[in-house]
Amino acid sequence: QVQLVESGGGLVQRGGSLRLSCAASGFTFSSYALTWYRQAPGKEREPIATISVTGGTTNYADSVKGRFTISRDNAKKTVYLQMNALKPEDTAVYYCGWNGYWGQGTQVTVSS
Repeated sequence: QVQLVESGGGLVQRGGSLRLSCAASGFTFSSYALTWYRQAPGKEREPIATISVTGGTTNYADSVKGRFTISRDNAKKTVYLQMNALKPEDTAVYYCGWNGYWGQGTQVTVSS
């Protein structure tokens, strides 16, 4: 069965950094693009970063472009999200998603 397990969230001050991880299993990880999403309180879940199969192509939402970096390790079946220069508006639950499957999410809280 498909499993996506996010980790690495926490409480950080404005301007700080966090690195999220998503460990995947149950599908051929190296054959698919992957996406990080986030859902802020009272808002819909939104995609914020996508990475291609080889990692050679990445796309970002305007709100995180230049601050967040998505990467992957196909050998470890893990996708990462390096988040720098965090802002209070980045506060959300962060999820990785594939083909309609979601993990439990990891909470990121940025204090001002």
